[in-house]
Amino acid sequence: MKILKISMLALTLGLMSFTVISKEETPTVKTTEAGSIAWKSETIDVGQIPQGTPKLIEFQFKNTSSKAVIITNVKPACGCTAADYTKESIAPGKTGYVKATYNAAAAGSFTKTVTVTTSADVNPKVLTFKGNVVAKL
Repeated sequence: MKILKISMLALTLGLMSFTVISKEETPTVKTTEAGSIAWKSETIDVGQIPQGTPKLIEFQFKNTSSKAVIITNVKPACGCTAADYTKESIAPGKTGYVKATYNAAAAGSFTKTVTVTTSADVNPKVLTFKGNVVAKL
């Protein structure tokens, strides 16, 4: 009986170590097109601004693709920020803008974002501005 168990164990181990050589798979290389928009800056530090005075922040970009680009949506992260942007299509090599107007009502430091969606990129771009609102004396 021991010989039978040892033989079965040896057979099982032999089958487990047996490998089938198969055709080697070639790795899939995924290419992604570089961004079609080159932002002058994705983060702007506005420094100190006086309380109660709205602050205009302008993000500029250049269309680096070979096709026209359209900004399809601009969404500020909060109600304290209003946004404006280039409404017409931006031809290759031309520039456009996204403007954010921050309502500096509350004193203290802040960091705010504006999310921009375009016809050129699948993922939206999140632009950031920050600073410090100085209380009026």
